[in-house]
Amino acid sequence: MRHIRSIYLFCCIVISVRGGASKLLEERELTINCSNMSLRKIPTDLTPSATTLDLSYNLLFQLQRSDFHSVSKLKVLILCHNRIQELDIRTFEFNTELRYLDVSYNRLKMVTWFSLAGLRHLDLSFNDFDTVPICEETGNMSHLEILGLSGAKIRKSDFQKIAHLHLNTVFLGLRTLSHYEEGSLPILNTTKLHIVLPMNTNFWVLLRDGIKTSKILEMTNIDGKSQSASYETQQNLTLENAKTSILLLNKVDLLWGDLLLIFQFVWHTSVEYFQVQHVTFGGKVYLDHNSFDYSNTVMRTIKLEHVHFRIFNIPQERVYLLFTKMDIENLTISDAQMPHMLFPIYPTRFQYLNFANNILTDDVFKTPIQLPHLKTLILKDNKLETLSLVSCFASNTSLKHLDLSQNLLQHENDENCLWPETLITMNLSSNKFTDSVFRCLPRNIQILDMNDNKIQTVPKEIIHLTSLRELNLAFNLLTDLPGCSHFGRLSVLNVEMNLILSPSLDFFQSCQEVKILNAGRNPFWCTCELRDFIQLEKYSEGMMVGWSDSYICEYPLNLKGTQLKDVHLPELSCNVALLIVTIVVIMLVLGMAVAFCCFHFDLPWYLRMLGQWAQTWHRVRKTTQGQLKRNIQFHVFISYSEHDSAWVKHALIPNLEKEDGSILICFHEGNSDPGKNITEDVIKCIEKSYKSIFVLSPNFVQSEWCHYELYFARHNLFHESSDNIIIILLEPIPLYCIPTRYPKLKALMEKKACLEWPKDRRKCGLFWTNLRAAIHVNLLETRQMCELQTFTELNEGSRGSTVSLVRTDCL
Repeated sequence: MRHIRSIYLFCCIVISVRGGASKLLEERELTINCSNMSLRKIPTDLTPSATTLDLSYNLLFQLQRSDFHSVSKLKVLILCHNRIQELDIRTFEFNTELRYLDVSYNRLKMVTWFSLAGLRHLDLSFNDFDTVPICEETGNMSHLEILGLSGAKIRKSDFQKIAHLHLNTVFLGLRTLSHYEEGSLPILNTTKLHIVLPMNTNFWVLLRDGIKTSKILEMTNIDGKSQSASYETQQNLTLENAKTSILLLNKVDLLWGDLLLIFQFVWHTSVEYFQVQHVTFGGKVYLDHNSFDYSNTVMRTIKLEHVHFRIFNIPQERVYLLFTKMDIENLTISDAQMPHMLFPIYPTRFQYLNFANNILTDDVFKTPIQLPHLKTLILKDNKLETLSLVSCFASNTSLKHLDLSQNLLQHENDENCLWPETLITMNLSSNKFTDSVFRCLPRNIQILDMNDNKIQTVPKEIIHLTSLRELNLAFNLLTDLPGCSHFGRLSVLNVEMNLILSPSLDFFQSCQEVKILNAGRNPFWCTCELRDFIQLEKYSEGMMVGWSDSYICEYPLNLKGTQLKDVHLPELSCNVALLIVTIVVIMLVLGMAVAFCCFHFDLPWYLRMLGQWAQTWHRVRKTTQGQLKRNIQFHVFISYSEHDSAWVKHALIPNLEKEDGSILICFHEGNSDPGKNITEDVIKCIEKSYKSIFVLSPNFVQSEWCHYELYFARHNLFHESSDNIIIILLEPIPLYCIPTRYPKLKALMEKKACLEWPKDRRKCGLFWTNLRAAIHVNLLETRQMCELQTFTELNEGSRGSTVSLVRTDCL
């Protein structure tokens, strides 16, 4: 028991909810999968709520009455492919909800019946029963729909017990068949009968009875090794007592004569649809198309698929004409390695022909074929090469649907194409078409598939395909999205896996009707040309198939691998007109700002002063520090308003010079330097002075030239220290009284301490002491330098130079 429990732990348990999360818990279904685990006994710890239990492909050989008591809600039980030899249906008497029971592919020899009223699917096929295991209790299962049976002997009396049941499907999976009582199968009341025969079984009697039994008859494993039949012995079945309208034969291995007998036998029954799959035949001809009786039939469709030949020594045209002379509505001969096909010289009523997966060539269209009623033609996976030949053949039909995919088709420009007006669907995929194929298309085509070709572009010189709704050009060599100027009603376009870098404007302008576009897996260049394409998905959500995983940038390299939805291409950088307008607006705004500054802040003067300052700075860079010191002639330069000149002359200058004249002063009542403008004189005065004194008063604030002198003093390049300005506040000046056009004066007064002229005369001594300390220069060294400079200038003056006075008028 511990061993079984340990094995069960590996069982796969799956919970599925029907109808969504809002359903109640009891609506959940629990599936336990313990298949293919080499179990020898049923696990004892099954989950009670399990509804599906799969125990297939194990080693179970016996079931106990108590094995499934714990899973009372069980609905599906799968026990196929085990080694069970006996089955007692009472084992499931407590599983009242059981609907599906599969015990096929075991070794059952005996069944003890018990009526399971709710059972709908019971499969006992492919077991070792001697007779079909049916009894009275089986007939009481009124809900039974699908019943699988097996037995070496089939008798009428067995089927009589369930004759009253209306079954959907009866499946006879026979391992052996030693006896069949003729007339047994027609007793069954079923819609479909499927019989899997053991090898070397006489199928004729089962085929005859099967056609009398159900609407759909399927038979598997038909061979003619154990018997040989003649046509005369197989015509005792009349059309009146046949029920089958659909006959399916799988895995057929017969001589050509036996296969022909089957076709002749079925031809005169109630069968309308006859399909033969996986057929192998060979041998000599016993009956050719000339002796085949084509009269008195209701046959409409014949499908012959997956045909293999052993020894085939008959003229193939007999086989071709045998089927084409049947003159039915639908004929399929596929995967038969058929190199050719012949048709009668008279018109036939074929509406559907499928010759896919053969080796047909252009020769099939070189003889006249009369198929006036043909609507669908499938020639997929053959060896056709010339599209114009196909068009000539199709012109004499009523074709609506044509499949020419997986051929070797091409079209040359000088070849004429004649398509019927009825053709609306064409599949030309996986061929060798180039751009010229657009000159050989039906005028009324609606759905066109040309994927996997060698098309590079859609030519502009083609007819207007006004009815075209769907166009598939995937897996070609397109470098651009095709325009829709010739496809006015196009609504679905597939251009996946081409060489499209960026779509042209023609697509956006002419393809307004396109609702579904698949352009994924192209090497997109994520530049401005792709911006409208990216916006297309944002404005029409759901239009792009595969968005956004299949739409990835290939260029530029910094965006390679990036999904198009994550690429941001600004409108300003991609719209040239908008960029020009933006630049013009910015220039206008800047121009207006410059004009305002010129008017309000006297900007031109500042620019001129900046030019003068730049010239001075350039001159200073070429002058050594020693030369700069030799240029100093004054200790201070005094800047003041003309209205304050009396105080400067009678108070400031006398107190600075004293009697010893130790401080040399440059003030603005001297002579200007001939040949130089006013600005240069101001700069020269500041250059030749260690420091600059500014006498502030309301008159100073209103003087523009005083502000200019202050500006140059603040930008004096000849002083390593910025502490070269001394401010004397002659009268109190509130900051709000300073005009806004003089921001430098206001900033200087906020940052720098000012010496205030006292109204009390007793405090003047302290004022003059602080002022002299603020000047803070080595008077002796300065005087010697000034004397040396004066001597030098006198020498130069002897040669004609002009000498400036010590006390110079600075404006």
